[in-house]
Amino acid sequence: MREKLLSQLYKARITRSGQKSFDCKNEYGQEFKAKALGSLLKGQDSLVVGDYIFYQKSETTDEFIIKELIPRSNEIFRVIVRENKKKVTAANCDHLIILNSVSKPILKTGIIDRFLVRAYQWGIEPIVVFNKMDQYDPSKCDVVFESERLKSLGVSCYDISAKDIEYKNLHLELGIEDLKEKLQDKTTIFLGQSGVGKSKTISRLSAGFVDLKTKKVGKGGKGSHATTWSEIIDCQAFDLIDSPGIRSFSLEDVRASELMGYFPDLEPYSLQCKFKDCAHDFETPGCGFFQHKSICNLLNSRLESYKKLLVEVSETPEWNKKM
Repeated sequence: MREKLLSQLYKARITRSGQKSFDCKNEYGQEFKAKALGSLLKGQDSLVVGDYIFYQKSETTDEFIIKELIPRSNEIFRVIVRENKKKVTAANCDHLIILNSVSKPILKTGIIDRFLVRAYQWGIEPIVVFNKMDQYDPSKCDVVFESERLKSLGVSCYDISAKDIEYKNLHLELGIEDLKEKLQDKTTIFLGQSGVGKSKTISRLSAGFVDLKTKKVGKGGKGSHATTWSEIIDCQAFDLIDSPGIRSFSLEDVRASELMGYFPDLEPYSLQCKFKDCAHDFETPGCGFFQHKSICNLLNSRLESYKKLLVEVSETPEWNKKM
């Protein structure tokens, strides 16, 4: 019976969320609005941008009705501590780009590690991009070291200048063309500090098709005004999830007991510790890190980030983060 019902339904993806009405795009690229009723508007499984759904046309009106949510591959979410609930703002994302600037603003130590926590929490492949590399001064920050310390995580790092179209990657193996190829036909979200060049980077990657500041789409495409709603922006070569729910850098909703799990390069060493309440350092016999002093330089920078974030997330009691 279920197979017969599903055969009457069509597959689409939500590109912009509303309260009851959603902008959707089907497998043939056709855009339409659809309404969702009942349980699909309530609870943690309520519909969000990026969701794949089954829909059908109403038997009594010309409206399209969303009938079923297809299981998600991942979710972009936060636990709202004060309300003690999980809020999902988007779903089914392929890549999370951690965009950094090496000049105005200069790259801050540990900022990449903060965003990596979100990537691993959400189950999305992280990509690190260093922008404004035409102004790079290795005495002020070291992108080669940053790239080396992330190799054990399998994180790809890219060397670009969104503004200078003549710039070719000089310091890392991967550049702007490699990044375009990586994102092709994928869905991506961007995280980064203010001023890192998000708008210019997206415009460059989309070959000028999108101006993120105004949400203007060129080359005959549709334009839309800036909004507080989550939405998927068609960047021609790839899709961009733009969501207010991913713009906060706070990790107050992350549990202290789970934080080490979001540092997958450190966790194996921590499991070797002989002390339950180990402070984790390279100088204490019995600590899992003590046995690996030979790689202390790369590991220590990650370990220091973990310790700083542990202090931050421990400020809110774990019982207050339950869902």
